Amino acid sequence: MMGGLDGGRRFMEGEVSKPKNLTATLGRFGEYFSRYWYGLVISLVLIVASTWTQVAAPDIIGQAVDCYFFPRVESCWYTTVDPAMPLETKLAGLGALTLILVGLFIAGAIFGGLSFFMMSWTGQNVLRKMRQDLFAQIHRLSLGFYAEREVGDIMSRITSDTDTIQQAFSFALLNVIGGVLLIGWIIIKMLEANVPYALVSLAVVPVMAVATVYFSNQARKAFRRSREQMGSVNADLQESIAGVRETQAFNREEENIDQFRRTNAANRDVNVRAAAFTSALTPVLEALGYVAIGVVVVAGGLSVLRNEPLLGTTIISLGTVFAFLQYVQRFNQPIQQIAVLWTNIQSAIAGGERIFGLLDEQADIVDKPGAKDIPSIKGHVQFDNVTAEYVQGEPVLNGVSFEAQPGQTVAIVGPTGAGKTTIINLIPRFYDVTSGAVRIDGFDVRNVTAASLRSQIGIVLQDSFLFSDTVMNNIRYGWLGATDEDVIAAARLVAADTFIERLPQGYQTILGERGSGLSQGQRQLISIARAALMSPHILILDEATSSVDTRTERVIQKAFETLLEGRTSFVIAHRLSTIRNADQVLMLRGGEIIERGTHNSLLAQRGAYYELYMSQFRHEEETDAPSTNGASGEHAPAKETKQM
Repeated sequence: MMGGLDGGRRFMEGEVSKPKNLTATLGRFGEYFSRYWYGLVISLVLIVASTWTQVAAPDIIGQAVDCYFFPRVESCWYTTVDPAMPLETKLAGLGALTLILVGLFIAGAIFGGLSFFMMSWTGQNVLRKMRQDLFAQIHRLSLGFYAEREVGDIMSRITSDTDTIQQAFSFALLNVIGGVLLIGWIIIKMLEANVPYALVSLAVVPVMAVATVYFSNQARKAFRRSREQMGSVNADLQESIAGVRETQAFNREEENIDQFRRTNAANRDVNVRAAAFTSALTPVLEALGYVAIGVVVVAGGLSVLRNEPLLGTTIISLGTVFAFLQYVQRFNQPIQQIAVLWTNIQSAIAGGERIFGLLDEQADIVDKPGAKDIPSIKGHVQFDNVTAEYVQGEPVLNGVSFEAQPGQTVAIVGPTGAGKTTIINLIPRFYDVTSGAVRIDGFDVRNVTAASLRSQIGIVLQDSFLFSDTVMNNIRYGWLGATDEDVIAAARLVAADTFIERLPQGYQTILGERGSGLSQGQRQLISIARAALMSPHILILDEATSSVDTRTERVIQKAFETLLEGRTSFVIAHRLSTIRNADQVLMLRGGEIIERGTHNSLLAQRGAYYELYMSQFRHEEETDAPSTNGASGEHAPAKETKQM
């Protein structure tokens, strides 16, 4: 299988991208957090300190009742019980306990604030590293992945899913950890105070646990579908915005609106389902919490009023009842909070699964272990019995062999789907061959580093891409170390300087997205200047002059004569002017070279190329040759649609 499209298909079908394994996903999060373990440790220490202040408070309240209001025990940890102690002594003791409580609450607030800051700091660093890994990953993935993947869905993973994780890291995770710790600590304190009373008070906890697990699992499944559906919404938006001109040209506005309405409705449905499970859990836990409070009051109150032990143990004091009421209230609160915040956690886990699925996607084109940089290229290119497939068993190229000597120009022609673009994609190793080999100066391109190979190959595509940056930086994209003078010289070489200097800020004019504001021909000239700046050893032109008028094309062709001197070039051509002077022309059909030779020699054969010339190029040659104004060249026969 040729690397590329199959990898994208695997991604879409979910073999890699949807682990749906809670333990594995949490483990992946743990790997990221381990890089900032010190921030996590500090946060956990502060959470423990904050939780301790909440656990200690009920015990102090119970001590106040048993030691000063209704003394029924011989001693407490703060003072010795004396029912006959003066009122002033009781007030002093209560004042001291009050100060301790206030101090605990203040300390708890400080510890809580610091823990929130440290957890946020740790989470932001984790997210920074995660986004950095995602950005690097999308640059590593091969072209075949993007051929079958919606850009909007990829954007959703990098933006929407990471935003969901950010919300969980900044608030939800901290409170869930604190809540779990508080629950565990309260259970221990209750068991230490009175085991039978604690067991009676916690009788509803198993029911709470079952309800939480059930509703949380259902919410997690719903939120996973929600994250996936959000990717579809973003994909529809991105595609509609990118294709708005075609939409209006073909009067497809209503159809697109209907399509988005359906996608948006599906997104609403999965989110409503997730919200239904989340909202159902809260009242269930609240009701169970009230049941627990009732159990504490009834069981403890009866024991106190009857002055009888509970379940054969010691008599329960009124202070213990007050303490247990505080414990149960503090116990129910984090459970309810966890139930609410678990929505964020579940959504973050679902988003994490999608993010890790993208990070786990394997690039089809990778350097072999021990691959070395290719030396300075001379330009000797060989295709040795090359077969290439995008879908297994369906070859796009079948046994293609040819050789280009350094400095030669090779024109590639043929009908749509013949394999022209595949040939030029194999040279810089955007895809790998299924069998055979592509060699440059004797080096199999699979055995050298892709970076060293591509750095010596200039490419000008039919659909040139410009960035939202200055004209200067768009041209400099081909060689970041170029000076302003180098950039201007490259622009002059391809006659782009004329229109650039007429722009509002000249070379410092900031272009809109994809070069909006410029004509297609002007965008193409900037793209050609970018390739010229690289001074590449091999030049690939995929209909590089298709979007400029005939007069401009002649200027560019003249510039190319200088640019191509001493360089090997491959040209996918739909205009005769780019073919006539080629050293060899390859005529493709069905993924095979059926004819090869010069323009004149192929015409003399009166074969497939002759038929193509008669149907597509003859009128262009007759009208273009005597023309001085270049007007007729724009009316050449329709161009073929490029196909991989």
